[in-house]
Amino acid sequence: MKTIGIIVNPVAGLGGPLALKGSDHMSVSTAESSQHATGRATRALAFLNPVAARIKLIACAGSMGAESVGCAGLTCDVLSLGVEQPTTRQMTQAAALALVERGADLIVFAGGDGTARDIVDVVSQTIPVLGIPSGVKMHSGVFAATPEAAGRLLRDVVDERQSVRLRSSEVMDMDETQLASGRIAARLFGYAMTPDVRHLLQNAKARGGLDEDLALTGAALDIIQGMHPGVTYLVGPGTSSKFVLAQLGLEGTLLGVDALRDGALIGTDLDANRVRELSARAPMRIILGVTGGQGFVLGRGNQQIPADVIRKAGWANIIVIAGAAKLAQLEGGRLYIDTGDPATDAALAGFIRVHTGPGRFAMLRVSS
Repeated sequence: MKTIGIIVNPVAGLGGPLALKGSDHMSVSTAESSQHATGRATRALAFLNPVAARIKLIACAGSMGAESVGCAGLTCDVLSLGVEQPTTRQMTQAAALALVERGADLIVFAGGDGTARDIVDVVSQTIPVLGIPSGVKMHSGVFAATPEAAGRLLRDVVDERQSVRLRSSEVMDMDETQLASGRIAARLFGYAMTPDVRHLLQNAKARGGLDEDLALTGAALDIIQGMHPGVTYLVGPGTSSKFVLAQLGLEGTLLGVDALRDGALIGTDLDANRVRELSARAPMRIILGVTGGQGFVLGRGNQQIPADVIRKAGWANIIVIAGAAKLAQLEGGRLYIDTGDPATDAALAGFIRVHTGPGRFAMLRVSS
């Protein structure tokens, strides 16, 4: 019988739709109004129901774990640690240490890079960890691609019908103060042991080289030439998509979502509510980059674009731009989406054309 420890950061991911670039300093009132991390943890843990008789779950109390376990139809032992609001990194670390002391074979957590760093700070590589992606910043290699991928990986670990190896994964984090100023300040904080099954665990984020700039400039010009008057174009975060703004002589928000219409900026660093407003006023198209090393088009750093707007647009109105070298680094040559709404993810699965240079494209499979 395998013992699996559960930790949920109830604040994780709440800053994404609000364009806050992270959730490390979210208020408790905001945390209480959302079930983001709880819901994503529930989606992953539900995959354990067929093997429930062969596992023992130990979880933090309430919103830090036990609530998600119950919503998934499972039972658990509850750690005798008080959960106060707002939750803190010290509580997360105390829970991780308690799970090690209780003999957990694996710690599963729902959160982002900050949560991963907090846990690995105290357990190092003494016990494997697996992240259910629930944060705004998820550049570390300890996360499954989606909550469902985390669930399938967990079931494989318990089932033992498929060989599951351990890999050493990078734990990255970024300074949210620097992010809010549009500066990327990524740091490697350590390594963690993570169960790994092909296509289920994401890679740590990688960055493209300067040799791609010329090709991306040409791709951006192609996109601009194809723009229609009166249409609102959302431009997602990241260097690749921002090439489009640069070729128009506009300065957007590197890590935010901007909007332009008829060659002029009509909004910068938009949150989800503002995106919905613009979507209701005029036809909308969405320009996105690809997360280097991971292959995510939606769901990593662009949670400001809500699932209902994405579903309304459909792939016909989503434009992807990425360097060929970046695409060549992707495991299996796949792109991934994780909008937070499984129905939207399933509807968008298929193939999409990616602009890689002037008059050049790549067709890639998109998986949820």
